[in-house]
Amino acid sequence: MKQDPSPSQTTEQFTDPIVPLDTISEHLASGDNEAVKADLVLLHPGELAFILESSAPEIRQRLWSLIPAELEGDILPSLHEKVRSSIINTMEDSAVVAAATMMETNDLAEVIEDLSDNLSEFVLNSLDDDHRLRLEANMAYADGTAGRLMTTDVISVRADVTLAVVLRYLRRYPSLPKYTDNLMVTNEQGIFLGTISVGDAVTGNPEDTVEKAMHLLADWITADGSEQQVAEKFERRDLISLAVVDDDKKLLGRITVDEAINIIRTQADHSILASAGLNKEEDLFAPVIPSVLRRGLWLGINLVTVFLAAWVIGRFEEALDKIVALAVLMPIVASMGGIAGGQTLTLTIRAISLGQISSTNLRWLTNKELAVGLVNGIGWSIVVALVTYFWFQQLGIALIIAAAMTLNLVAAALSGVAIPVILDRLGIDPAISGAVVLTTVTDIIGFLSFLGLATLFLL
Repeated sequence: MKQDPSPSQTTEQFTDPIVPLDTISEHLASGDNEAVKADLVLLHPGELAFILESSAPEIRQRLWSLIPAELEGDILPSLHEKVRSSIINTMEDSAVVAAATMMETNDLAEVIEDLSDNLSEFVLNSLDDDHRLRLEANMAYADGTAGRLMTTDVISVRADVTLAVVLRYLRRYPSLPKYTDNLMVTNEQGIFLGTISVGDAVTGNPEDTVEKAMHLLADWITADGSEQQVAEKFERRDLISLAVVDDDKKLLGRITVDEAINIIRTQADHSILASAGLNKEEDLFAPVIPSVLRRGLWLGINLVTVFLAAWVIGRFEEALDKIVALAVLMPIVASMGGIAGGQTLTLTIRAISLGQISSTNLRWLTNKELAVGLVNGIGWSIVVALVTYFWFQQLGIALIIAAAMTLNLVAAALSGVAIPVILDRLGIDPAISGAVVLTTVTDIIGFLSFLGLATLFLL
C-alpha cells in the first residue's frame, strides 16, 4: 500500500519542550519577534499546539503569524476544534491549502470539516489524485468510527513469500511509516490474515515463509467500529498499531497509537467538562459572550432544581419557625448526601464509559454501593449526632439528624448507580446531566427526611 505524504519536517529534529510559556510571553511582551521565532522552532508541533491553546486570542494570532509555514500542517490537527477554527478563519485560502497538502489523510479528514464548502472544495482540487482518493475513502466513514481514524500508511506482505523477500521489499522504502511495529499479512485477495513483527522479519530465518512466522491471533477492527472500541483495544492490549478491515476482512489500513491516545484524551476531557455542563471543545480563552451562552443553559437548569429543593423546604416552614436549630443543621444532611452520591456517580460513569457495567454485574454493584452508603451513613451519623447534641443539648434533634443522614447516604448511593445507568439507556450522556439530577435527588431527600422526621417527632 502507498504511504501518505510525509510531513515537511520530522519530529526528530525538534528538542524536548525546553522553552517554557513564560519565556515566550516575556519575548512577546518585549516585542522581540525574532526571539519568539527562535523559541518556537525549538518546539515539537504538539507543544506549539499546546502553547496556542494556552494563549489569549490576540496573543494566539500573533504567535501563529510567527510560526514557520512548513509547520502549520503538523500543528492544525493537534488543536482543539474551537481553537483550530479560530486560526483557520484568519488564514489566507492559499495558506490553508498549503497546510492541508502536508497533512496525513486521517488528520486532513478531521480538519477539512472545519472549512467552508468553497474552501474544502479548493483543498480537494489541490490534492494529487492518490491523496484525494484516500481522503475520500476516509471521509466515506462516519465521524467517530475506525474508518475515519485509520491511515493507509501501512505496509502489507503476502503470507506465502519468504522473509528474505520481505527484507528486500522493505529496503525499497526510504523509511518505514511511523509506529510500524508489525507488517500486515494478507493473501492474494487482500484478506487480512495476521501480522508479523518487524523484529521477527529481520531476525528470522530468511528461508522461512511469512506464514510460518506470523501471528494468527493479531488484533483487528472493522471500519465501522467505534472510537470507544478502538480505545479499549489499545488500552487493554498495549498495541502500537491496529489493523482496520472491511466486513469481508479485507485490509483497509491501520490505526496507530497516537490516534488512540487522542481518543483517550478526548474522552477524559469530555468527562471532566461534561460534569460541569461544558462542551468537550470548550476554549479556555474564548470570548465572553460565547462562553456566557454555553454555560448559561446549565445554570438555568440548576436554578430550576434549586427552586424545587426550596419548595420542599417551604413545606416545613412551621417547623423551621419553632426550632431554629433545624435551619442551622439542614445543609449538613444535603451536603453529605451530595458528596457521597457524587463519588458513586463518578465511579459509575467511568465504568459505563469503559464498558464495565452489564446486566450480569449491575445488581452486585448496586448492592455493594448500598452497603457502602449504609456503613458510611451509620458511621458519620454518629459523629454528626454527637456534635449536634453537644452543640444544642437536644437529644431529639441529634437522633433525627442521624437518621436523616443515614437515609440520605443510602439514597445517594442508590441514585449514584441508578441515575447514570438510566440516562445511558435513554441515550442521554450521564456525564453531562447526571450531576444535576443527583444533586436534586440528594437535596430533596435530605431536606425531606430531616425536616419530615423533625415535624413528625418534635412538633
